[in-house]
Amino acid sequence: MKHRLLWKLLLINSVPVILVILGVIWWAIDHLAAAYFMDLMNRYAIEPTEIHGMFLTSIHHYLLWASLVALGVAVGLSFLLTRRVLQPLSHMARVSERIATGDFSPRVDIATRDEVGDLGRAFNHMADSLARVEQLRKNMVADLAHELRTPLTNLCGYLEGLKDRVLPAQPATLTMLHQESLHLLKLVENLQQLARADAAEIVLNRSPIDPVAEMQQMLALYGLRFGEKQIRVSTDFQPTAPLLADRDKLLQVLRNLLENCLQHTPEQGWVELLIREEAACVLFSLANSGPGIPPIDLPFIFERFFRTDRSRSRQAGGFGIGLAISKQLIDAQGGQIGAESEPGRTTIWFQLPRN
Repeated sequence: MKHRLLWKLLLINSVPVILVILGVIWWAIDHLAAAYFMDLMNRYAIEPTEIHGMFLTSIHHYLLWASLVALGVAVGLSFLLTRRVLQPLSHMARVSERIATGDFSPRVDIATRDEVGDLGRAFNHMADSLARVEQLRKNMVADLAHELRTPLTNLCGYLEGLKDRVLPAQPATLTMLHQESLHLLKLVENLQQLARADAAEIVLNRSPIDPVAEMQQMLALYGLRFGEKQIRVSTDFQPTAPLLADRDKLLQVLRNLLENCLQHTPEQGWVELLIREEAACVLFSLANSGPGIPPIDLPFIFERFFRTDRSRSRQAGGFGIGLAISKQLIDAQGGQIGAESEPGRTTIWFQLPRN
C-alpha cells in the first residue's frame, strides 16, 4: 500500500514538533554552556582565548550529532506508531477493493473505541447494506424475469392458438389476454415510478384536500373486492382541517396500502382504517388481520422488491414495489411512514404535514 498519508502525518505532526524541541534544547544548552564558560573565566580571572571557541565548537558538534540521532529515533518511532494507527485504514482499503469486485463477504476487524474504530464500524454497516442491496438486486432480476416471462408466455401461447385457430376468439380468451397485458403495463408503470423517484423527478402539485373524503373514495373502489373475501372493514375517521398535499400522490399511496391489505388479509378477516389529526400532521393508519410480518423482515418491507415470502404467486404477492413507491411518495411530501406487526395484526401508518 502507498504510504502517502503516513508520510504526510509524519511531516505535519511529528517532524515540526521534534525540530522545535531540538531547537529549544540546542538553544538552552548553547546558552547554558556559554554562560557556564564565562562564569568560569570570571571566577578564575581567565582571559578569553581560543579555548572558548573550541569549547563552543565541541558543544555544537556533540549537539549536532545528538540532534540527528534523536531526530532519527523520533522519526522512526513516529513512523512505527503512525503506521500502527493507520493499519486499520490499510485493511479497510483492501476490503473496499474486494467489495468493489463484487465480493461482499469481507469485513473490517477493528475493536478499538476511537475514531478509527467508529469509522470501521460504519464501514462494516455500509458493507452490510451493500450486501443486502446486492441480494435484493439479484432477487429483483429473478423476480422481474419471472414477472415478465409468465404473462409473455401466456400471451404468446394464446396468440399462437388464435393464429392457428386452435383457440376460438371467445370473450373469455380475449379477457385473459387483456388481463395479462394489464399485468405487464402495471409492472412497467411501477418501475417508471421508482426510476422517477431515484432521479428526484417527483413533481408535487399541492392543494388543500380532505383526507377523510379521499380515503372514503378509495375505500368505495375496494369495497367490492373486500366483500368477495368477506373481509370486515371498520373505520375511525375523525374530521380534520384541509391537508395541503398532492392529491394524486396521496391517492396512489392509499391505493397501494389498500391493495396490500387486500392481498395479505385472509378470508373472513378484518381491516381497520384510521385517520386522526395530530399536532402538526395528519395520521393515516391501515391495520389488517393475518399472520403478521416476522421481526427480522419488518425493517426491510419498504425496500424495493422485498417480499417476506418470495414463494408467493404473483397474483397473491404483487411485485414487492408498492410499499417502496409509497415510501418515496411520502418522503417527497415531507412525511413519514412506518409499520408495526405482531401475530394476528399488522399496521402500516404514515403522517403528512398539514402545511
